[in-house]
Amino acid sequence: MSKLQPVSIGLINPKSAVNVASVLRAAGCYGVSSVFYTGQRYRYAKAFNADTKAMHKIIPTVGVDDLQAVKPAGARVVAVELIEGAIPLPAYQHHDNSFYVFGPEDGSIGKDALQWVDDVVYIPTRGCMNLAATVNVVLYDRLAKSDYVASDALIRGSRDNNNQVSLSTLTHN
Repeated sequence: MSKLQPVSIGLINPKSAVNVASVLRAAGCYGVSSVFYTGQRYRYAKAFNADTKAMHKIIPTVGVDDLQAVKPAGARVVAVELIEGAIPLPAYQHHDNSFYVFGPEDGSIGKDALQWVDDVVYIPTRGCMNLAATVNVVLYDRLAKSDYVASDALIRGSRDNNNQVSLSTLTHN
């Protein structure tokens, strides 16, 4: 799934550079086309270089004042938040062109932002997950419900260079 999709991520005032780096890694793994963020906290912390795969050089990572203003053309905006009345993620049908909006690690998506989103989904967990874990679960759910590519070529292109194992070369007792 290396091809970039018409899928973008919006982060509202993310707190942790490490979490944003993990979001960027997930974005790279799942073929997200762009990541936007608001607020100053990540801008101050991004110099700590927690993005070990340098995904910010591959995926546009843009600081903006207003996520609504950068909503990609034709995108369905999906807020991911623990809000009463939201759709549980396992029941949600993802759209081809989506803009997923996530709140800060130490807060929630505000009512002003919720006014302009199309859908609100939540992950039915006991307790809340951190930002990076939430992004990974949403993007995985999107992949699992899609016509994804399943092949050994994908495995070879995705795995770590130190992993050269093939099930066909293993002996079973």
